[in-house]
Amino acid sequence: MHDIADFRSFVALGDSFTEGMSDALPDGNYRGWADLLAGRIGAEVQDFRYANLAVRGKLMRQIAEDQVPVAATMGADLITLVGGLNDVLRPRCDLDAVVGLLDRSAARLAPNCRQLVLMRSPGRQGPVLERYRGRMEALFAAIDEIAERHGALVVDLYASRALGDPRLWADDRLHLTSEGHRRTAEAVWQRLGGAPSFDWDEPLPATAPGRWYARRAADLQFARRHLLPWIGRRLTGRSSGDGRLAKRPDLAPVAWEKGP
Repeated sequence: MHDIADFRSFVALGDSFTEGMSDALPDGNYRGWADLLAGRIGAEVQDFRYANLAVRGKLMRQIAEDQVPVAATMGADLITLVGGLNDVLRPRCDLDAVVGLLDRSAARLAPNCRQLVLMRSPGRQGPVLERYRGRMEALFAAIDEIAERHGALVVDLYASRALGDPRLWADDRLHLTSEGHRRTAEAVWQRLGGAPSFDWDEPLPATAPGRWYARRAADLQFARRHLLPWIGRRLTGRSSGDGRLAKRPDLAPVAWEKGP
């Protein structure tokens, strides 16, 4: 385990979760847990630099082929690699191939940084999680083995009491809200040995369930705005990340100030 002060640079790899959806800024861009973590470390470490290569919609093969070789040459002290969940959520998934790509990616990255971090991604409670729970848990068990093999740390968000709460998920039911990203950043910070600033896994206060008709209206809105377009992309082989570039492709100084 390294001290936070050992990390003078950070590269984040992955898909929409690491890109920061749906933690939207006023200008329409996304922030997310990796940006928040970089800002937190940058407030403590002089001349800290950060790159975020994650692009929404990317499958593990795309991450392994497009992002991993770039990150391996950057010489960053800290690297986070989160991928495979987009593969798992597809109707057909070659889990062995996904695990193999993760393992080879970790083997490429671990020798080229001080600390590699992997994640067991959070899961929103509901029917989608139940449908894919078996695949997700098999992927996460493999991630634990990969981490042990390559000396990586694992941040376990899947076991979180709080992050499964639907109130911490955006209207698309696929991405965390700003509060969910804030908690994720704190979870990674603490796993790296940073002093806690709050209990990131504290459950939200209990509330009465919404009225039946309001829940059904929300379900219909979700289907029209998010589910049907998502199905359409799957059927046509398109991705929300097609043609999209990484938001921070180069290691550059972090300008954010220390947050609360």
